[in-house]
Amino acid sequence: MDNDNEEVNMEYVEPEDAESDMEPESDNEEEAGEDGEPKAPKQVYLPGKTLAEDEELVCDESAYVMLHQASTGAPCLSFDVVPDELGTSRESFPMTAYMVAGTQAARTHINNLIVMKMSNLHKTQDDDDDENEDEELEDDEDEVPDKSELKKPQMTCALIKHQGCVNRVRARRMGNTVFAGSWSELGRVNIFNLTQQLQAVEDAQLLKQYEQQSATTESRPAYTFSGHQQEGFAIDWSPCVEGVLATGDCRRDIHVWSPVEGGSWNVDQRPLQGHTASVEDLQWSPNERSVLASCSVDKSIRIWDVRAAPQKACMLTCENAHESDINVISWNRSEPFIASGGDDGFLHIWDLRQFKTQKPIATFKHHTNHVTTVEWNPTEATVLASGGDDDQIALWDLAVEKDADQAQAPAENEEELKKLPPQLLFIHQGQKEIKELHWHAQLPGVLLSTAHSGFNIFRTISV
Repeated sequence: MDNDNEEVNMEYVEPEDAESDMEPESDNEEEAGEDGEPKAPKQVYLPGKTLAEDEELVCDESAYVMLHQASTGAPCLSFDVVPDELGTSRESFPMTAYMVAGTQAARTHINNLIVMKMSNLHKTQDDDDDENEDEELEDDEDEVPDKSELKKPQMTCALIKHQGCVNRVRARRMGNTVFAGSWSELGRVNIFNLTQQLQAVEDAQLLKQYEQQSATTESRPAYTFSGHQQEGFAIDWSPCVEGVLATGDCRRDIHVWSPVEGGSWNVDQRPLQGHTASVEDLQWSPNERSVLASCSVDKSIRIWDVRAAPQKACMLTCENAHESDINVISWNRSEPFIASGGDDGFLHIWDLRQFKTQKPIATFKHHTNHVTTVEWNPTEATVLASGGDDDQIALWDLAVEKDADQAQAPAENEEELKKLPPQLLFIHQGQKEIKELHWHAQLPGVLLSTAHSGFNIFRTISV
């Protein structure tokens, strides 16, 4: 994508260059086809499979509705989608999305929160509507603009200087104002008002003024909490109560925040008591105002009622939910399900109605390294996405059951494909060390993800 700021760059990636939903293609097969002999059928590439010297991975273009890539100067290992006012359930192209991300730059470099506007996000492939649009352009104008230029994605960024690396960032719209809560490696949690930055990314003149102003005057947080004893990663805004926040640290403490008049917050200095090691992730219940879930390095998942005294707030506990550290959890928006992912590579699905049994209702062992991110689809109750250090994003649909479809696979792949869980819809690749993904709640089926190698924004034909 085009962007005047040298620190942040976004560019369109041709699908055939992206290592996503790959098929191995052999040089020998291509030569055979040119000699008039039938080509061997393409195979579905499964992660971990060793390629022959004459094989290369080629993206299956037909598997994506949209696929774009962004890169930043320093890696952004956490981000969040910024809720916008452009409407819900937006299916038409080109698309626009807003996000806020936090950098983890080397200690000699400045870290930033980056407020981004991604626009002119077109489909990766042309369809009949696109062809008709091109014909209209040819009829209406003597000089037809370069189609690739017309469809070039754009990204505009406004930067906020941030003290220390950004461990995690989460955004929340409150009325007409968007706030971002950020965890700093320095052990502080900051809340920033993003109004000025969101205005700047909409107007080139405002952005220029903002950049000139920020060069001499730093944007200060609306509020900072320094009461955690150590740095942390866990942070979540309540979807039910405006302005309520929870933060957890690497010591084991969870603090609950409540908004007060004047754009400030009151943080309960008494931490919730229960975990015995680092709190890695937090998720508020999507429909119960006082209920919070947490996961920890102590291998447990805990459910809290924050109305109770801190030492009595823990209602439910699953002590050994994973074989090792639990990194992430996600609360289903319409069903009493929580998904969890850990260093053991397992993805577990928990039914809170059966939580006391200490047994998940479903378990998937597809990832071959740490699961670092998981999130339920905001509108499809049975669909979720997971990602990890094995450089994969997996899309799942729990409603799918095993059927005869896999029998139609090519003979060479049939046995391997049969070993895959039938609920596995799609494997997206191309990023290195995937750290976080989010569904865009206002763009159905659109996923955004970040990794050491940059950002992807895409939609597959599967969801």
